[in-house]
Amino acid sequence: MNKQVNVDCKEIEKYVEGITVQAHEDTEVTVLNNNTSLRMIGKGVHGAVFQVNEDVCIKIYGEEDVCAREHYALSLGQHTNLFPKIFCSGPKYIAMEMVYGIDLREYLQSQPLTKTLSAKLIDLLTTYKRIGLERIDHHKRHIFVQDDGNLKVLDVGTTVWRNRVYPYPRKLLNSLGKQYQEMFLEHVKEMAPALYEEWQKYIEMEKYATALHEKYFAQEDVNLKKLKKEEKILRTGDSEWDSKIEDLVRKVHKEQWIKALTAQGVDIEYVKANAKELERQYIWGDKKNKKNKNGSLYSDKDSKRKPRVFTSSSKKKRKKK
Repeated sequence: MNKQVNVDCKEIEKYVEGITVQAHEDTEVTVLNNNTSLRMIGKGVHGAVFQVNEDVCIKIYGEEDVCAREHYALSLGQHTNLFPKIFCSGPKYIAMEMVYGIDLREYLQSQPLTKTLSAKLIDLLTTYKRIGLERIDHHKRHIFVQDDGNLKVLDVGTTVWRNRVYPYPRKLLNSLGKQYQEMFLEHVKEMAPALYEEWQKYIEMEKYATALHEKYFAQEDVNLKKLKKEEKILRTGDSEWDSKIEDLVRKVHKEQWIKALTAQGVDIEYVKANAKELERQYIWGDKKNKKNKNGSLYSDKDSKRKPRVFTSSSKKKRKKK
């Protein structure tokens, strides 16, 4: 936004006081009331967006920690043209620049993925890394192509305060679809060959991690010594890559047990809402798991059985017993 925008933050606070947004587990927020003249222009899992005028909108969040995370991520990129400008903020709201244009998902339905656009996507990822974001990645539906061809991003809260992140732009690549994913990687190979080689090694590493999961974690009994030996297949000798192996295996493991439960007929929304409990049950690996009325998996022996844990420390504990 090049023009000067004057925003009355006290007026913004009055608007916020008249709107109540309630968060839910893995579903869109609910706007309980809107006692203002503002029109809601969109909502998602984290919050609802209301337009103040052609230059300003307010995003009101269901939870304070989510708002704080988004505010922090946006703050890191305020000196760039990639992120919307922040005008005012509070515990559960951010008043920011209106972002126009068309999201990349819709854009690619009618326009080709050119080298110019691919270069801008690479620059987007470079900017993420330069300003200190933890997840150097973004889904295409949150990337907007402006009238002048430049990009802007929304919903950047998930780029910070993450326990584990993929070491390459997995979300962006997967969201592009097979055809555009291959085209984008070809552009990266041509314009940034060193970056392409690094991504390819991580992609191959994830394939090995998937193979390890299918070979070992699907079994009832895990041979930790053999798994440790097989894990060396993933190691490249580079310390940075070594540090990513465990994260990749854990990520693949989580995705696979979720797929396994949904394949058994457990409702996906129930799986998301009860992820921790279901993961614990899946790790126990009881083949006689039952399903209760709510769709949860459980076993009569759950309270007596010891969990299958895949760490060296737990192995030592079992030996002592």
